[in-house]
Amino acid sequence: MSTLPATPVLQVNDWLWLKLETFQPTGSFKVRGFLHAVGGLTEAELRAGIVTVSAGNAALAAAYAAKMAGVGCTVVMFDTAPAAKRDGVLALGARVLSWPRDRLLGWMTERGWQGMPEHFIHPFADPAVIEGHGTLAAELVDQVPQARRVLVAVGGGGLASGIGQVLHARGEPVEVIGVQSSGYPMWPRTFAEGEPPALTPDTIADGTTAPYDPSMRDRLRTAVDRWIELPEPRLRSAVAELAVRHKVVAEGAGALAYGAAATLAGGEPTVAIVSGGNIDAGLLAGLLTGT
Repeated sequence: MSTLPATPVLQVNDWLWLKLETFQPTGSFKVRGFLHAVGGLTEAELRAGIVTVSAGNAALAAAYAAKMAGVGCTVVMFDTAPAAKRDGVLALGARVLSWPRDRLLGWMTERGWQGMPEHFIHPFADPAVIEGHGTLAAELVDQVPQARRVLVAVGGGGLASGIGQVLHARGEPVEVIGVQSSGYPMWPRTFAEGEPPALTPDTIADGTTAPYDPSMRDRLRTAVDRWIELPEPRLRSAVAELAVRHKVVAEGAGALAYGAAATLAGGEPTVAIVSGGNIDAGLLAGLLTGT
């Protein structure tokens, strides 16, 4: 399996740095976890190939990791997944099954992946995937050793869990701040209210619309120090702001952490993780022009 070079950081003012996961070979942080997970499979598991479920970026990461390992890959995607992500998965040689969200979630609840011939890699709750994502934390500490806060978009919770796990285990004096959009504030509301709310996604951050998974609750409780619920209009403007001011193309989920940085008081050295850049061209054009 290939190893990944550290992604760059961009300093945008005297207290804020951007960690650019848009420079990953699949355009998002997800490839960290899937390369790590596939690299740990047995020969028998590799022969069977892999399968995962994803709205897009985990799908691309799974397809890329499978291609690097020379094994088969099947990805079940929401039928609302952006065309750019679906086409990218196909271009990497994976098989795509496009299912309605209700059907996909029902399958997961009732049957899991029993009966599928491939080895299932959970897109965010697999311990090996989470461990792979933790490599990002080690990089940012080396690149911005003065950092005292890290902002991270949260969907299923794998990235935030991996980052928090590494930073806390090393005793780093870095606060981990989880961010979700007001268009799908699953985790901030869950921790504030004690129970997961019933929500229908209404956000451009499609990469953060994973369903509630109880196995991630304790992980996130210990990994994330506090939460920010970012208003959806601010998220939309953050995508355009990143592109125009900083020449960084980010998808909705990728812009969440940057958008939330403006809600913080300056001064404390902060890293905002731009977690992905796989945005639909039409959506980006609309956000840039305000249409």
